[in-house]
Amino acid sequence: MTKIDKTTQTELEAAAFRTLVAHLQQRTDVQNIDLMNLGGFCRNCLSRWYMEAANEQGIDLDKDGARELIYGMPYADWRDKFQTEASEEQKAAFAKSHG
Repeated sequence: MTKIDKTTQTELEAAAFRTLVAHLQQRTDVQNIDLMNLGGFCRNCLSRWYMEAANEQGIDLDKDGARELIYGMPYADWRDKFQTEASEEQKAAFAKSHG
């Protein structure tokens, strides 16, 4: 593998992150509970990590602002347009893995 300097590594990570966020914004059919059940994180986790990183850098970013960056719209709008009621199977899987 080619040695990658820290600046290039950061740029590549940022590009991968932007691609992940764009992918999640396009895949509105994938519910957060599915992400949690399969991957152990969801859009809300990603937005919290983003907010925490911003705050560590002295940037005043709140929960709603971070969610809007990750969801591509205000969270309430995304929830109203795309969030569905979790099935009993989804809830059971969540309880098993996060209980």
